[in-house]
Amino acid sequence: MAKKVVIVGGVAGGATTAARLRRLDEQTEIIMIERGEYISFANCGLPYYIGGAIQERDALLVQTVEGMSKKFNMDIRNLSEVTRIDRERKMVEIKNLKTGESYEENYDVLVLSPGASPIKPPIPGIDEAQALFTLRNIPDTDKIKAYVDEQQPRKAAVIGGGFIGVEMAENLRERGIEVTLVEMANQIMAPIDFEMASILHQHVREKGVNLVLEDGVKSFDNNGKLINLTSGKQLETDLIILAIGVVPENKLAKEAGLELGLRGAIRVNERLQTADESIYAIGDAIEVKDYINGQATHIPLAWPANRQGRIVADRINGIDSKYQGTLGTSIAKVFDMTVAATGNNEKILKRLGISYDVVHVHPSSHAGYYPGAFPIALKLIFDRETGKIFGAQAVSYDGADKRIDVLATAIKGGMTIFDLPDLELAYAPPYSSAKDPVNMAGYAAKNIAEGLVDTVQWHEINDILADGGYLIDVREPIERDMGMIDGSVNIPLGELRERLDEIPTKDVYVYCQVGLRGYLASRILKQAGFNVKNLDGGYKTYSCVFEPDASENCGTPISDNGVAQRNAAMEELVAGAAQASVGLALESSVKTTTLNACGLSCPGPIMKVYKTIGDMKEGEVLEVHATDPGFGKDINAWCEKTGNKLLSYKFEDKKFKAQIRKGNVVAMAAPIEVPARKGATMVVFSGELDKAIATFIIASGAAAMGKEVTLFFTFWGLNILKRNDAPSTEKDMMAKMFSMMMPKGASDLPLSKMNMAGMGSKMIKTVMANKNVDSLETLMKNAIDAGVKLVACGMSMDIMGISKEELIDGVEIGGVAAYLGDAEDSGLNLFI
Repeated sequence: MAKKVVIVGGVAGGATTAARLRRLDEQTEIIMIERGEYISFANCGLPYYIGGAIQERDALLVQTVEGMSKKFNMDIRNLSEVTRIDRERKMVEIKNLKTGESYEENYDVLVLSPGASPIKPPIPGIDEAQALFTLRNIPDTDKIKAYVDEQQPRKAAVIGGGFIGVEMAENLRERGIEVTLVEMANQIMAPIDFEMASILHQHVREKGVNLVLEDGVKSFDNNGKLINLTSGKQLETDLIILAIGVVPENKLAKEAGLELGLRGAIRVNERLQTADESIYAIGDAIEVKDYINGQATHIPLAWPANRQGRIVADRINGIDSKYQGTLGTSIAKVFDMTVAATGNNEKILKRLGISYDVVHVHPSSHAGYYPGAFPIALKLIFDRETGKIFGAQAVSYDGADKRIDVLATAIKGGMTIFDLPDLELAYAPPYSSAKDPVNMAGYAAKNIAEGLVDTVQWHEINDILADGGYLIDVREPIERDMGMIDGSVNIPLGELRERLDEIPTKDVYVYCQVGLRGYLASRILKQAGFNVKNLDGGYKTYSCVFEPDASENCGTPISDNGVAQRNAAMEELVAGAAQASVGLALESSVKTTTLNACGLSCPGPIMKVYKTIGDMKEGEVLEVHATDPGFGKDINAWCEKTGNKLLSYKFEDKKFKAQIRKGNVVAMAAPIEVPARKGATMVVFSGELDKAIATFIIASGAAAMGKEVTLFFTFWGLNILKRNDAPSTEKDMMAKMFSMMMPKGASDLPLSKMNMAGMGSKMIKTVMANKNVDSLETLMKNAIDAGVKLVACGMSMDIMGISKEELIDGVEIGGVAAYLGDAEDSGLNLFI
């Protein structure tokens, strides 16, 4: 006799169960009850439809009622709700939400897949908030998108920094909305640890999101237009997205007397059966076993729901399948970055009292000599005694997904850290390195387990220094100029063996940039009789948390009465994002031409744009792809001065992409008021000391008079901007010859006259010091502090073999178009 299976809920769990049941048995009677209109949709894609990355709404619909019914021969009843379970009679009560009619349906097997619902706590004023939304399904998505499309809110507040909150913050920014993201914890993205999340904190702030951490919502006022935070701050907003988490939908199970577990989730055994053997439960509604530590937990993710659905269908058909637990492998796009994790993080292990060790490595996503390589911040958590891998985390612009997938597979395969160096992974320069980042993490962990190195973590080193610890920075002096740990002593790795007698104690700590040279130094010191510990992950991991630019709270300014205000920087960011949204909204009927300018240096991309757009018609769109970092500045200035419209500019697929519409956007019928020219521009061609001094004296004076000053350095003038202690960079023979013959920086410039083999320069400097005249270096610093913009010509740098790393901090790389744009608005233009 055929079984009758009733499935409560569709989407990932319920729809997967139903499809697998039919594939296994043509005779089973399958009834799927879904409260909503849509039975199977891509809920993970909902934020991207709101943001515009997914253009077609229908793309979100995985299966329709009609299509799935015919394909799998099943009875699907959407817009129907199971309101009661009668376990003794094996009967469910169903309400037709369209008609209000209720009826009963018997079952042989019942599968509960009700999912989880967004948390909506009883915060004062929440019920009166008119533009407050949660995001769970297609109707929620339609409401949010319609509100954004029709009401065009200027400001939005996203409450909660989990997956949905972060993805909604990104997609609302993509729509040109000023976004404040409020998270009660000290970090966003709870599956990763704080130091890894700090990388994301910096990135989302760079993207214009006002990130507020360790603060929560106290109440809503003015129908949700004003949010009062627990800190006393207030946020003005036009739109609220509430994304503080989910709770299991357990009402049916609870009223039926089924056992509940952690957070009210439905408790099941390894066969996914509830306390009633004829009732199964799957998906976001159930309690699962943590695959790593064996404890009960609640992890609402898509993969577990799909896997559980298949297992239940197997069990119903006599196949002995068991659910082994949830590993919690997850990934998310955070603007241009990717964050991924698998297994347990430090927070979980500490809470459970499990001993563990950690390594941080920062390898490149692929071979560094092949274009487009990005560093990966990769963290591995393990047991040094057994080698068991507890978990891993990765943050990067590229390559994080592959490494976490490999490590998740290693964990499921029972591999340990001792096996990771032996993984033979695919290698070619565009994809990886001969030693893959997973191999590198394995080597680093193995060194700890085998006692070759002892480590100290980023959160411990400051306290160690405060207690009198001795910390050696084994990097080169120039690296310290770009950031260092206060209180450390610099002994470069190459000098360490000869300077051992300078170390005043046998108990020392060492660090480098990412940990590798620190490891080498620790081996030298350990074999010389020192007790040494290496800072895991080096300065790079440490600086993610403690470097001011990384940890500074970029919250909106607060007025005297405590209300958050807009600021100029945010206005510019919102305007930029609004421009980008114009690009997304282009009519499909508009002809678009794509121009590849990748690999060209200034003025190559601009010249190609000029030639191509000259052959186009008014209103047509040119999409330009370039790899020159100065292209954005150039194309913006070029469009402004030629009457063309820059529709969008973004970094995507490792390219800078611009959309330009041909046509004069200035209305010529009315008289045009010419604004006062308040700028000052100078082309600095000379690399001679006296002319450089004159340049910065004039620039500082102009800035002091309120002018916006731009100095455009080209050819020999670039020598003024070079670091005196520039790092060694790879150069071809011609570039090396140029480098040998040119001055090494501002302190090495010759005089234009009476140089006398350098004696004249020394005399001038002595006279300046005696007369209390600032040195060139001081004049340059003062000019930069006064807001003078320093622009290095990218084309000249390429010709003369000068890299960006050789220039002082604060220099922009630009081209002729950027300079001419500033020059046209200038009332003073000099050639030096």
